[in-house]
Amino acid sequence: MSREAITGATLVLPNGLAEGQALLIENGRIVGWTPASSLSADWPTIDMGGGWLAPGFIDVQVNGGGDVLLNDAPTVEGIRKIAEAHRRFGTTGLLPTLISDHVPVIDRAIAAIEQSLADGISGVLGLHIEGPHLNPAKKGIHDDVRFAPIDGEVLARLTRPTKGVRLVTLAPELAPAGAIAQLRAADVLVAAGHSLADFEQTRAALADGLCGFTHLFNAMTQLGSREPGMVGAALIDRGSHFGLIVDGLHVHPATLRIAINARGMEGAMLVTDAMPPVGGVKNSFTLMGQPIQIVDGTCRGPDGTLAGSALSMAQAFRNAMDMLGCTICEASRMASGNPATFLRLDNERGSIAPGLSADLVHLDAQRRVTRTWIAGDRDDNGE
Repeated sequence: MSREAITGATLVLPNGLAEGQALLIENGRIVGWTPASSLSADWPTIDMGGGWLAPGFIDVQVNGGGDVLLNDAPTVEGIRKIAEAHRRFGTTGLLPTLISDHVPVIDRAIAAIEQSLADGISGVLGLHIEGPHLNPAKKGIHDDVRFAPIDGEVLARLTRPTKGVRLVTLAPELAPAGAIAQLRAADVLVAAGHSLADFEQTRAALADGLCGFTHLFNAMTQLGSREPGMVGAALIDRGSHFGLIVDGLHVHPATLRIAINARGMEGAMLVTDAMPPVGGVKNSFTLMGQPIQIVDGTCRGPDGTLAGSALSMAQAFRNAMDMLGCTICEASRMASGNPATFLRLDNERGSIAPGLSADLVHLDAQRRVTRTWIAGDRDDNGE
C-alpha cells in the first residue's frame, strides 16, 4: 500500500479554499484531508512550503508539444512525448488532437491512442479528431484538400469501440441527417467548429446530441443582432460546454468575460489548442507543408492565419485570473472540473474530493507549476 500526505499548500476545492490541511493519498486516490497539525506520524509527508494544491489540469485540445505534432507522429512514442511535454505545465489529463488529415493518418492516430491507453501512458484520456469534416469557408489553418464528407465509412471509423474518450469536431451544417445522433449513441462526444452553421442549425444539432463547441468565437458564425449565430446558440444552451483559448490573441479578454457572464462559469473550459513549440525548444514547425512561426506569442502561418497556439495550461490558468478576473477556484473549475464533466470523467478526476484519482498540480506563490501527480505518482519537473 502506497501512502502520502501533502502539507504546506492551500487546497483548491470545488467550493473554496482550505488552509492548514494535509491532503491524504492512498493507492493513487484521494482519501480526504485533515488538519496538518493533527496528522498521524505514520503518514509519509511532503511539505510544499506554500502555494496552492489544485486538481490537475485537463486539456481537451492538444495538437502537439515537445516539438512533436500528432499528425506527423501518430504513434505511441509521439503521444508519450506530447503528454510528457504538457505535464510540466500542470496538465495531468489530455486529448491529443488530430488536425484534418487523410484517412490513413486518422486510422494510425486511432490505433496509436488505443495502444497508448492500453499501455497506460500517463495523462492520455483519449483522442480528439478535429476534422476533416469541416466547412472550407471556416477552414482556418486546416488544409481543405484533406476535407471530406461524412458517410457510412466515416461513421463506422469514428464509432469504433475505444478504451478512452473520443471527441469529434465537425461542421454540423454539413453532417448528414442522423449522423450526430449516431455518434452520440456510440458514446462519441461531438463538438461544433470550423462551421458556417447559423443559430437554428446549431440548435438542431444540439437537439441531436451536439455537446460542445471547439474554441468558441474562432472559426464559427458570430453573435449578431438579428442572427445569433453559433456563438449565440452556445451561450444560451445550458447543457453544453465550450473551449476558450485565453491567450489575449485568439479572442479579446473582454469578449471572453462576456461569454462567461452570459453562459455561466459551468460551461467554460480552458483549452490550449497547443502546437509543437509548447514544452519544446523550437520556435517554428511545419503544418501540412506550411511553415509556422511563433509571432507575438502565438503560432501563425505565412499569411498571418492563426495556427493553434503556443499556450500552456499553466499560462492559460494564470491568464484566466489576470485577464478575466477569475478567482483561483473559478480558474480551477475551468481548467479541471468543467473539462472532466464535459468528458464524462468527473466521477474519476477533475477535483479534489475523496475517492477521486490523485491527479494534482502544485502552484507556487507566483502560480507556477512545481510538481504534478497522476494517480498519486509524483513528478517533480515543473515550469
